[in-house]
Amino acid sequence: MREKLNSNPIAQVAIIGVLLVAVGIFLLGGMGGGSSEEEAAPTTETSTTEAVVAPAIGSEGVATPAAAPLAAPGAGSGIEAPPLPGPVQQAYDANETVVLLIVHNGGIDDRLVAKSVRALSGLGGVAVFVVPSQQISRYAAVTLGVNVDRVPALIVMRPKNLSDGAPEASVTYGYQSAQAIAQAVSDASYNGPEVTYHPN
Repeated sequence: MREKLNSNPIAQVAIIGVLLVAVGIFLLGGMGGGSSEEEAAPTTETSTTEAVVAPAIGSEGVATPAAAPLAAPGAGSGIEAPPLPGPVQQAYDANETVVLLIVHNGGIDDRLVAKSVRALSGLGGVAVFVVPSQQISRYAAVTLGVNVDRVPALIVMRPKNLSDGAPEASVTYGYQSAQAIAQAVSDASYNGPEVTYHPN
């Protein structure tokens, strides 16, 4: 068979053509976005983004656009983010630090971060919510404002009374130790002077 392919230029051209078509389909199919499971693949990369959450959360639980550098969810499409689920909205209205962890079920780092986050449940003034990635759309009022693009995503919302009128949140990706999570919560609830460091 190999000798026939090596000696027949028409068969060689046909095989190369088939391979090129297969590569083209693979590359163009990958550009379409893929499935939600591919997007939610766990990662060990860690990065942090802090932002003012674009939609302000009103006391009635309705998302309304806020003055912020980020675009409101669905900007230009006429679609508004749904209000946050009741328990999350109540925790925010009660001036608690809201810790929202978006996880991919079955991910090793997701499971470890979830265990560390659940340890915060006993702390006063902290409300913890662990959410499967399939339900992320229910939290779009927050997740779109901080541009969540992978999981596990640890979102820490600053208490309402410390937010200066517009909800503020930070998002951190990948595995987080219990100490790093506790520090993120401490940073979000800090209400004191900010001093810059000058080595001179």
